[in-house]
Amino acid sequence: MQHVFTSADDVTAALARTGYLADDALATVTFLATRLDRPILLEGEPGTGKTALAEALAEALDLRLIRLQCYEGIDATQALYDWDFPRQILHLRTVEALARAEGGESAEPQEVRALESELFDERFLLARPVLDALRSAPCVLLIDEIDRADDEFEAFLLEVLSTWQVTVPELGPIVAATPPLVVLTSNRTRELHDALKRRCLYHWIDHPGLARELEIVRTRLPEVSAGLAEQVVTLVQRLRSSGDLIKPPGVAETLDWARALEAIGASRLDAEVAAATLGTAVKYREDAERVRSMLDTLLTA
Repeated sequence: MQHVFTSADDVTAALARTGYLADDALATVTFLATRLDRPILLEGEPGTGKTALAEALAEALDLRLIRLQCYEGIDATQALYDWDFPRQILHLRTVEALARAEGGESAEPQEVRALESELFDERFLLARPVLDALRSAPCVLLIDEIDRADDEFEAFLLEVLSTWQVTVPELGPIVAATPPLVVLTSNRTRELHDALKRRCLYHWIDHPGLARELEIVRTRLPEVSAGLAEQVVTLVQRLRSSGDLIKPPGVAETLDWARALEAIGASRLDAEVAAATLGTAVKYREDAERVRSMLDTLLTA
């Protein structure tokens, strides 16, 4: 994989230019992935920047980002390819019309075989994300929320990530000239198999501490005043540490909250303003009620 990173520090600097602030451990894993041609498996709570890392890498390396969003029931067809059936039918009808116009009779067996061959030509192949990434590499392939897929799909991915190739029966094997840089994310709704983990370089992304989260907000949202940014980050940190929420806010929610406050012209975060904009950060009714009851205490702690 011919990427331009020369060290973990180079990764940190390149990602920072996109607005993504990586700690030393994440930068090191990313650097090693580019050197060893290994996928990165990122686990952690929602909103901790797992998906954003793939987006930042694509921007930093000036590569195309291809995303495969996993979901319950996804299978290899959704990840690999399909045939463009309407175009195949149109092609078949066009050939038949031309034959009739030329006064042709029933097709000979060899002509039938030739027509079948034409129908399964590359021009009728619809490449899904995994096949697209193998044919488009170098690129960044994001396999998002792999924990939502089932064991069979996980096994399919393991085979692809081990060989960097897939076989289309009608066309033969398709091999990546350059392996894509693969980022898999998991919210750990289920445990992934050891075989897949062994193929990847693993990193757990936790919520950042106050200083780093404040740096993220100031980097991504320079228009937000330093005082307001500090108030938002401090409140979010207290919400996470309270341990009372079904879904504590992630970094994405912190940024959304700061943007919302800037959009309404708030200069400071008080209980009234926080309650009015709480929906940008807290996504469960039970959590919202709990936070509203604690706002005065949280803001003055």
